[in-house]
Amino acid sequence: MVGRVASKSASPAVELTVGDHTVRISNPDRVYFPETGATKLDLVQYYLSVGDGIVNALRDRPCMLHRFPKGLSGDKVHQKRLPGGAPEWIPTVRLHFPRFGRTADELCVEKLADVIWSVQMSTVEFHPWNSRRFDTELPDEWRIDLDPMPDCPWSRVRRVAGVVHEVLDELGAVGWPKTSGGNGLHVYVRIAPQFGFKEVRRAALAFAREVERRAPDDVTTAWWRRDRDPSLLFVDYNQNARDHTIAAAYSVRGIPEATVSTPIRWDELPDLHPRDFTMATVPGRYAELGDLHAGIDDAVFDLEPLLEWADRDQVDVDLDEE
Repeated sequence: MVGRVASKSASPAVELTVGDHTVRISNPDRVYFPETGATKLDLVQYYLSVGDGIVNALRDRPCMLHRFPKGLSGDKVHQKRLPGGAPEWIPTVRLHFPRFGRTADELCVEKLADVIWSVQMSTVEFHPWNSRRFDTELPDEWRIDLDPMPDCPWSRVRRVAGVVHEVLDELGAVGWPKTSGGNGLHVYVRIAPQFGFKEVRRAALAFAREVERRAPDDVTTAWWRRDRDPSLLFVDYNQNARDHTIAAAYSVRGIPEATVSTPIRWDELPDLHPRDFTMATVPGRYAELGDLHAGIDDAVFDLEPLLEWADRDQVDVDLDEE
């Protein structure tokens, strides 16, 4: 429900009732995406249109916010700590960063109003951890990031995704694919929160090397960028390291086309291109298909077989630490 608030401003504030809360949207007509003309209020309306999906992607996860206070024409802010002025109903979780001797209270979404308030605070992108507030040191999500190098064609990304799907099927794991919002693909696998980040990362590297063995002309797992062929696809296992985050399902990306990291079906891969999914097109798709990741919590994979692969291959992620 939208109500106008009296103001002399050329762009009067808007109040939205979102669940049990009212969120005031200031400067609703500010253009966030100059190329498309999409405004702050357009961004709010987008997130409202995929509400259950974005909340499902973020629920109970510490979340870094990518904020654009002046829209894409201004500076980008990577915000770990909750922005100031948050109402008391915004949930957070305290994270510890031993390397720097610091803590941060990060947003930890429980409901759609938390997302909309974040957009009011100029958030465009949401980047959640792969663990939840109940124990932030035990991930419950294994992330497979298919990251194309600069000269890697989309046809190669699709081909490698097929190999990923094949290996997951052989393991008995259910993979939930989505576009990255850029040129790549992400595949998420739900896991039981039994292992720390290092072990999940070891398992992810063992999987990546198996994909590389099956598609050596398409894939690299070389950690250093200088060692990678620019035409290949990098399976970025390091996205499973502590405090590494990637854009959530249904997150808009802060690029001129306002692309969206969008859940897809495996059988869509031959015909889709990631640039097809934007802030303008995804609401209609969502209205038709619903949240394609809605069942992810019901498909939990036992990581043990991958850890056995890691032992077999003598995988040591300490050698690859930044």
